[in-house]
Amino acid sequence: MSQQTMTLYTDADFFSPYVMSVFVSLTEKALPFTLSAIDLSAGENLGDAFGKLSATRRVPTLIIDDFQLSESSAISEYLEERFPSPGYARIYPQDRQERAKAREIQAWLRSDFMSIRSERPTEVVFAGMKMPSLSEGGQLAAHKLISGLARLLSDGRKNLFNEWCIADIDLALMLNRLALNGDELPAYLHKYASYQWQRPSVRQWCTLSQK
Repeated sequence: MSQQTMTLYTDADFFSPYVMSVFVSLTEKALPFTLSAIDLSAGENLGDAFGKLSATRRVPTLIIDDFQLSESSAISEYLEERFPSPGYARIYPQDRQERAKAREIQAWLRSDFMSIRSERPTEVVFAGMKMPSLSEGGQLAAHKLISGLARLLSDGRKNLFNEWCIADIDLALMLNRLALNGDELPAYLHKYASYQWQRPSVRQWCTLSQK
């Protein structure tokens, strides 16, 4: 296996759920990479230097040799294609339909639930921040999330599918926005999110965010 030079650009606080998703993908595949922090609060991502690396000027951005790619799900899908099993661990299900469903869940989490993301920022997850009760819109979003997951997880399974995948971490992060703030969740979702949060790659990220 040839070695590539990889750099993952992250937010300086290590609070980004999207950088976390790519960090976990790289770590699960045992790919060597370095981290480069960008100060988003100072607008460093909007400067010309970072603009040359990322058309979207967002993190995560991954540089592999002379190839540059932004947007977390695009990066994880690319990593799965470029570094496939059996040489590397899978981060998407082997089954084609389950793989499609995993991508569906990732897209759903990224395109919906804005009220949960705004009312339960990742400081709740990574810094122990406590937020007030959800607004009516936040409650509706939480109900939509919980009801949508009943068919997938109410049997108490530990992973979404027959094998772990990166969508499990993306989903656990969304659930932990609520669980770690003390919002009401079914016991099986609490258990699922807690189980996913013990994964070594996740614990490595949490160590960074808690420095």
